[in-house]
Amino acid sequence: MDDLFGAGQDNAGGNDDDAEESADVRPPGGGPSSPRSPLAVRMRPRTLDDVVGQQHLLGQGSPLRQLAAGTDATGPAGPSSLILWGPPGTGKTTLAHVIAKGPGRKFVELSAITAGVKDVRRVMDEALTARDLFKTTTVLFLDEIHRFNKAQQDALLPGVENRWVVLVAATTENPSFSVVSPLLSRSLLLTLKPLTDADVEGLLLRATADARGLGGKVELSEEALAHLVRLSGGDARRALTALEAAAGVAFGDADDIRAVDSDAAAGTAGPAPVKIELKHTERALDVASVRYDRAGDQHYDVASAFIKSIRGSDVDAALHYLARMLEAGEDPRFVARRIVISAAEDVGMADPTALQTAVAAAQAVQLIGMPEGRIVLAEAVVHLATAPKSNAAYMGLNQAVADVRAGLGNGIPAHLRDAHYPGSKQLGHGKGYKYAHDAPHSVATQQYPPDDLVGRNYYEPTANGAERDISTRLERLRKIIRGQ
Repeated sequence: MDDLFGAGQDNAGGNDDDAEESADVRPPGGGPSSPRSPLAVRMRPRTLDDVVGQQHLLGQGSPLRQLAAGTDATGPAGPSSLILWGPPGTGKTTLAHVIAKGPGRKFVELSAITAGVKDVRRVMDEALTARDLFKTTTVLFLDEIHRFNKAQQDALLPGVENRWVVLVAATTENPSFSVVSPLLSRSLLLTLKPLTDADVEGLLLRATADARGLGGKVELSEEALAHLVRLSGGDARRALTALEAAAGVAFGDADDIRAVDSDAAAGTAGPAPVKIELKHTERALDVASVRYDRAGDQHYDVASAFIKSIRGSDVDAALHYLARMLEAGEDPRFVARRIVISAAEDVGMADPTALQTAVAAAQAVQLIGMPEGRIVLAEAVVHLATAPKSNAAYMGLNQAVADVRAGLGNGIPAHLRDAHYPGSKQLGHGKGYKYAHDAPHSVATQQYPPDDLVGRNYYEPTANGAERDISTRLERLRKIIRGQ
């Protein structure tokens, strides 16, 4: 098994200088060429040409190309500090490791999880010495930069601004919210995209054949390959980790595993590659892990897609996003609150019972908890998604708020003012007020809005659902109240 998962040398054909330059990025216990290194580490590209995906960032003359070229870079422009933003497994760390191999570069790696201001300042001091004495540019790779607080990020500013270091920072969080503005303005923001299915498929096939990977000792069935691609979610690291686990299961099932080891030891040709079937991937992975960061972008992105699916009346998509949030461990009370808001904002008076259902669901979730609470939430989602939609009440409020902010609505008609306190009658408060219940159908003709808003309509019901009837009734009510 060690021979299977440790085939090949990552630094084959390399030199001692390369080994020294990338020493800071090699994991403990033998580096990428170690038989015990994860498959994702062993398959890490050596050049930008080997990188899978992200071709929109790898064009000729791009900042990444210039940075990876090191002292061989052409043109008058110096290397730029970069912030790499993208989901996990899209190649942020891989790109940093490729850049590390550029000539004339000293590569230093820090993790925002463990490093502090003292570590940053030490790197800056050493980088200044390397630049002035040895004409060497230090590339500082800072992983998880969003975990740095403001003081820690501010410590990077002098080195980045004066180019003592070229910063390559990686983050899965939106830098606009997680990186301080001065650092953003001194760096180029490059957005990495999730890998396509074709990218992941090519990567998996390369890993099964490459000497650094599984060395041709396994082959993937079409069903297993499709399963791995589907579960990867565009994450290269996840795909390779899943492949390695599935290969282990397949070899464990192989009847001739001992013969493979014996033949390899004797130097004879081994048997045909072990085939990884769908059953092996299913046993290795069990279920797909859900990509969802409750404190990050995914939290807001999935919640946004959830609400927009309800608004768009796609009940199936809405149930998918509901399941995605709940399976990822999202607080069901947060989901319930979003459902209540959607009931009022998107369904509105087209189906007034939707809000009742949503509020009841929120209360029921608090009463019974999970996992049964998901049934209640599902019922509310189905009700809202399939209900007729109207945002007329919401839009009417927005227009009323806009008029108030514009200074309209001066005063209150005297007959509507409070007439219960001493002296109010002398001011004319309540004089001429018509009690609505004394009028036919309990609707009296009199002025209710301020003088400058008489005749202004805010609520315009749609022809959807219950608002069809409301529209007809509202027209009659306005005519009576306004004496038309």
